[in-house]
Amino acid sequence: MVKEFNTQTELSVRLEALWAVLSKDFITVVPKVLPHIVKDVQVIEGDGGVGTILIFNFLPDVSPSYQREEITEFDESSHEIGLQVIEGGYLSQGLSYYKTTFKLSEIEEDKTLVNVKISYDHESDIEEKVTPTHHSPLYSILDV
Repeated sequence: MVKEFNTQTELSVRLEALWAVLSKDFITVVPKVLPHIVKDVQVIEGDGGVGTILIFNFLPDVSPSYQREEITEFDESSHEIGLQVIEGGYLSQGLSYYKTTFKLSEIEEDKTLVNVKISYDHESDIEEKVTPTHHSPLYSILDV
């Protein structure tokens, strides 16, 4: 059974600037913001839209050492992006499904509301051992 974890935060950043980071620049931004976790991010396949496959390579002391994610949602008009882990990361720790969705909404000119939804499922009784936020690089950038 798929479970959900929802949270939100307000950031003092213009919506368009934050959307640019989440939708276009996060490949270069993630390693800079999370240098203690992420070594690099590479596009394996695709053009940045739905179906794009990314690999997040973690530093040697982070286990598992990588996470592949697929962009499953990408909507410029509603400022929504969804990334599903398809290999490594939580899937190596017993979860059978893990997806993070970000939806941005303008509150004021220089203030953005970020809604984050994490959906996950597991095959075994590991729920107590895994907190569904640790290996989501984009989630960590927002520090929600």
